[in-house]
Amino acid sequence: MNVRRSAAVLAAVAVFGSAAAPAAFADDAPSPSTALPSGLYGKSDPKFDGVFRQSYALLALDTADVRPAQKAVTWLTGQQCASGGFAAYRADASEPCDSKTPVDSNSTAAAVQALAALGGDKSQDKGQDKSLAKTVDKGVAWLKSVQNQDGGWGYNPGLPSDANSTGIVVGALAAAGENPADVKSQKGKSAYDALPKLAMDCGKGDGAFGLADAKSGKLSPNADATAAGVLGSLGKGLVVTPGKKSADEAPKCAKPDTAAQAASNGTGFLLKLLGKHDDHLMSAMPGAKDQPDQGNTADAVVALAAAGQGEQAGKSAEWLAKNSAAWAKQSGPAAYAQLVLAAHAAGMDPRDFGGADLVEQLTAQGPPPEKGSASDSAADADSDEKKEDGGVSIWWIIGVGMVAGIGIGFLYSANRKKQQP
Repeated sequence: MNVRRSAAVLAAVAVFGSAAAPAAFADDAPSPSTALPSGLYGKSDPKFDGVFRQSYALLALDTADVRPAQKAVTWLTGQQCASGGFAAYRADASEPCDSKTPVDSNSTAAAVQALAALGGDKSQDKGQDKSLAKTVDKGVAWLKSVQNQDGGWGYNPGLPSDANSTGIVVGALAAAGENPADVKSQKGKSAYDALPKLAMDCGKGDGAFGLADAKSGKLSPNADATAAGVLGSLGKGLVVTPGKKSADEAPKCAKPDTAAQAASNGTGFLLKLLGKHDDHLMSAMPGAKDQPDQGNTADAVVALAAAGQGEQAGKSAEWLAKNSAAWAKQSGPAAYAQLVLAAHAAGMDPRDFGGADLVEQLTAQGPPPEKGSASDSAADADSDEKKEDGGVSIWWIIGVGMVAGIGIGFLYSANRKKQQP
């Protein structure tokens, strides 16, 4: 199962958790007592993972060239706080965020990656959606405002930097068109300074990225933290171009004094673990026996593809194709999204993943997608922008007519972390 936790369990980020809220955590959550928003993916209680699973779903669908329902996108943007940060979930987004709103780096970074892909990347030459771009810019500004002095990020503002949070934030910065190396703390430190400090040596730690004990702060090797640390150290986000298919030589471990070396060491650690367990990772929750971990295996596939280890990424993706159906069905939209992203990274067809159509299964978790493809959506946004520059947009005319006839309300508000807006 995926070790990523959220909110209460993340008293947690330092004990077991990686820094992102998991599909798996929602599995055992009680069903919500009130009706869920129609634009939200999944049926389980979104209290701890609403923004996270929504972001993953939207990002995965865009990767599969599916145009998500507009109300699904609107729900996500509406979760943003005025500060730019996102909390795990805000049941009433019309209420303004305050100092008690638990905004966090992981929800914010996941939302930024999804909304940047949907048209909010300011560096795109075409297809940019100005509204989404504004939301992305605010999210990035908030992430910069809560960067730790060592250059990294913790789950909530003020917490020590961890590999999971720092890794997913680096992905968000890159997705938004920022150079992560240029995003520095007041002490001049970037994520590429923080990540090597979160990597373990080549002895007892086997070159893994570590997870800190809540009391002692001592790092212990962790596969999920390593996958996130490798991605972050390579400057990559959750969407990775398929890796090479040749059998690549395992990297040699050395002192992790640079982000590049830390990524290389972490890659070797993942290869070693996967080799021990027939191409998949194992996990053990406290008091439970070891069991196959589909979520962390999917994360490892993406990280290995980013590191150029296409051979092992492909093998592990094949294992997922044969062994993930029951897990995904139980876990919901974030799990299906993880598998879509892993299939993409491994160069496999997510519409025929071990005989399963992951894209169809994911779309069934939320509102029906718009007609046309994601690329059509980008073209539409580009066309609308040109019309705004050179004339009156047809959508503006339609909007005026709707306001005159029935009136319109827009939902825009909050998402994940702990900071005053």
